[in-house]
Amino acid sequence: MSDIDSYLEEYRRAREAELAERQPWTRRKRPWDAVRNFFGGKDSQEHPATAPIDTPDYAPPEEEIAAPKKRGWRWWTLRGLGLGIGLFLAIIIWLAITAPLSKSLEPIAAPEITLTTSDGRPIARNGAIVRDPVVAEDLPDYVKQAFLAIEDRRFYEHWGVDPRGVGRAIWSNVAGSGLTQGGSTITQQLAKISFLTPERSLSRKAREALIAFWMEAWLTKDEILERYLSNAYFGDNVYGLRAASLHYFYRQPENLKPEQALMLAGLVQAPSRYAPTRNWDAATKRDKLVRKAMVAAGFMTQAEVDALPVPVLDVRNKRKAVPVGTHFADWAMPQARELTETSYATLELETTLDSRLQRIAQRAVQRGVTGDTQVALVAMRPNGEVVAMVGGRDYKTSQFNRAVQAERQSGSAFKLFVWLAALRSGMRPDTVVDDSPIESGSYRPKNAGEKYIGRTTLEEAFVKSSNVVAVRLYNRLGSEAVSREARNLGVTANFIDGDPSQALGTASTSLIEMTAAYAALAGNQYPVTPTAFAEGEQGWFDWLFSGPESFDRQMRDDMQQMLRAAVNRGTGRAAQLAIPNYGKTGTSQDNRDALFIGYAGEGADRLVVGVWVGNDDNSPLAGIQGGGLPARIWKRFMAQALKGSAPAGKRQAPAKKTAPSKEPPAKPKPGDAANDDLPSIANDNEDGDEKTRIRLDENGLVISRKIDGRNVRLRLGNDEE
Repeated sequence: MSDIDSYLEEYRRAREAELAERQPWTRRKRPWDAVRNFFGGKDSQEHPATAPIDTPDYAPPEEEIAAPKKRGWRWWTLRGLGLGIGLFLAIIIWLAITAPLSKSLEPIAAPEITLTTSDGRPIARNGAIVRDPVVAEDLPDYVKQAFLAIEDRRFYEHWGVDPRGVGRAIWSNVAGSGLTQGGSTITQQLAKISFLTPERSLSRKAREALIAFWMEAWLTKDEILERYLSNAYFGDNVYGLRAASLHYFYRQPENLKPEQALMLAGLVQAPSRYAPTRNWDAATKRDKLVRKAMVAAGFMTQAEVDALPVPVLDVRNKRKAVPVGTHFADWAMPQARELTETSYATLELETTLDSRLQRIAQRAVQRGVTGDTQVALVAMRPNGEVVAMVGGRDYKTSQFNRAVQAERQSGSAFKLFVWLAALRSGMRPDTVVDDSPIESGSYRPKNAGEKYIGRTTLEEAFVKSSNVVAVRLYNRLGSEAVSREARNLGVTANFIDGDPSQALGTASTSLIEMTAAYAALAGNQYPVTPTAFAEGEQGWFDWLFSGPESFDRQMRDDMQQMLRAAVNRGTGRAAQLAIPNYGKTGTSQDNRDALFIGYAGEGADRLVVGVWVGNDDNSPLAGIQGGGLPARIWKRFMAQALKGSAPAGKRQAPAKKTAPSKEPPAKPKPGDAANDDLPSIANDNEDGDEKTRIRLDENGLVISRKIDGRNVRLRLGNDEE
């Protein structure tokens, strides 16, 4: 052995001894080791300080290699418990977000809203028939028992999901007895109608079960039953036990007779099929099953069930007939839903529609329109309150609202914004402009009939509706200046920067939007938002920080001067009235759209009216331009609308004479809604401002009150249902 080999052998032994004392092949713990071990990760590389020196032919002793530790039951238990807690918290958060308990207190169907004209005439009715929720402790036992017997016999025993009930339902279907309820508990049914869609899938059933457990944990059994009975569907567009008992038997649910309660309980499984007003035989057959279920559940004896008579319907449906629908009502109803909070109340909302002006508008649009050509008209006050609307020649034939939904080119009516931009830049009506042909550039429009007058004034170019002047102004002022004027006045069209054709109204807009833009000039405030309901007066604080803007006096006077000139001696002469009026014609490319928009009248009588004529297939009109038929329809409407009439909503509609009824009035039954105590009736409120009124008519109690400037009527009568 050489000296070098001896040295190496001695060094190896010394190193092995040192490593044995330091517990070789172990390493220092690091903060992230616990995390890595939890997810099954491998240990990090050995720290260099504890690694043996790499020497030739060296191998650590087998006893120095630590055997991997086995993961025992405690390790798996702790990690399983952690995952379970995390999953549970995730489910709780999901339920709190997607299934708020307060939602089960809301009606599942939008309550009924009746829209009326400004003089009180009903024009549309929409929504479900709902009434106030029921209170479980106020209901007779047999009312609650009837629903439990046929829907969820073990309601007070399970925790939202009933395995025994599911098994019993399966056995019943196999055996064909047909006596027991379905597999879903009342809690699951409430979860379904309040939070979920009607889809049939395993995932929906799983969510239904989770929400049922969630509701059982936070609500009492009676609270769950109350919410279920208050929201269940009973057919005939009726939701909730109170509405159903009044609709079918004209009784409050607290006064239902046993045979009536049993029939109502049988309807919830298939309301449309079992509604007794539509299918009496199916309803009575279902009623027999409920009676058997009452005996099977031990709620009644066979003798008691046999003694029950067949229930007698008492449907007192005296609802006023309303039109099938109108373009205005279709437009106004979504606004009504936004104005009213979710509740069980049946509301009657007064709109801004003037019944007299609406009749005038409908007559005005019928003359002169032939073939498949369509027409639309919208009339509003300068503040945006719509008083008349015609969305087409016949609503029954087409419900498409061309005054609101159709987006078409506005043609020269758009020149209002070009001229406003010119006035804002410092020009005046007598500013000289060039009305000669455009012979350079990629876009070279022509005037109508290729008539040009050379050097002229800004006013004269507007009167003649010069296309070349409009394009030259657009190029000179810039697209941003013109678009800004349109945006300020509420036009939301998609403008293309640098496109001079937009000066001629090639951007698509709606008639109601363009009419509202002209209303801004008529009322000297912008933007104007068209609305179907009277707006309340704006408070001083709101006016200071978010009030509407107004035009410079000189700018507005100059624009009105040109609008009046366009009617008196320009393209709008066919719309001229005996009183001052202002307006502008519009004809789109290839005569596909023809418009006239303008205003007339003073003070509260001022009306802003827009008329559009065109074809739904966007085909050219034969010989129709904005200064022709649309202007004549506009004049026809205005000439009748402004004959010294009072403002909309100030006249009382004449009462219709009706022949006395030959039938004697129905006598209320004991326990009927008619026998309920009525609240005291007062003519006006204590301040004497006549904002709140209570009256009793043939349909029940009506409370009228102005809320934020809007007339709202709350009808409490039950005989309508």
